[in-house]
Amino acid sequence: MKIGLDVMGGDYAPDATIAGAILAQKEFDKSDRIVLIGDEKIIISKLKEFNADVQDFEIVHAPDNIGMGEKPIKAFTQKPNSSISVGFKLLKAKKIDAFSSAGNTGAVLVGAMYSVNTIPGVIRPSIAGLIPKENGGLSLLLDIGANPDSKPDVLYQFAILGSIYAKHVMGIKNPRVGLLNIGEEEEKGNLQCQATFQMMKDTKDFNFVGNVESRELFKNDVDIFVCDGFVGNIILKQIEAMYSLLVKRNLTDDYFKRFNYENYGGSPILGINSSVLIGHGISNNIAIKNMLLLSKEITVTKLSQKIKAAMTKYAQPV
Repeated sequence: MKIGLDVMGGDYAPDATIAGAILAQKEFDKSDRIVLIGDEKIIISKLKEFNADVQDFEIVHAPDNIGMGEKPIKAFTQKPNSSISVGFKLLKAKKIDAFSSAGNTGAVLVGAMYSVNTIPGVIRPSIAGLIPKENGGLSLLLDIGANPDSKPDVLYQFAILGSIYAKHVMGIKNPRVGLLNIGEEEEKGNLQCQATFQMMKDTKDFNFVGNVESRELFKNDVDIFVCDGFVGNIILKQIEAMYSLLVKRNLTDDYFKRFNYENYGGSPILGINSSVLIGHGISNNIAIKNMLLLSKEITVTKLSQKIKAAMTKYAQPV
């Protein structure tokens, strides 16, 4: 298996990405290879600086980089030699099995949708995030930023995508799906939530347990929280802010330490024809390592194939 890594993406690249790749390579099987995509001279120089064997990695030269502040579509199309663009070319040509980047999130999303394409039947791919439960498990939150304005049918599909991920990657047999809302009653919420509830309440496509409030996020009553990307991103950033505040005040314990983004590495894009992970822009070497390990796990489970099979009934005939 070959896992591609955007070496130039992220606030602390290339040091953090190279160091993370070295850590991940030590945990991979001998048959697995990490493909480092970026400026070849910089990659080789950093590998030597960290006393790593250059022969342990494959290197693909990509001299350009898409900055965090660049407009995604324009940058992706006008910088064909960027590490993100080259990574998706390799993924499309099946020269790598998965691709991970802590770079420009929008450019990665554009690359995923225009290169490996959305799975037929999927209206909009989703980015999913993990939230630690108080009992030691994890719950899934989606969407966390890819789709700020989502219609009810899109939210309905998020529940399907999340259920497949929870079942095959997280090992939850019958994941419970909750619709994030301002109250548990059927009539609560804005028009978006009310219409989505009506679509979900009698479904056989997933295990819907009803409306849930955000105070339930850390309990063990729900496995998948569905919301649009606007709400999901606000929740995720608020959790990150609270974790930083707890650390600053030295108030953490074993549970709160699990809120450290480093533990999870990256967020998968669900609903595309391959394995693509987006890392946090501030990813350090530990986060990069865990992102690469998760990339492998998602690829091994053949997640995209399972989603494709589930979404067949939603695909329009050609």
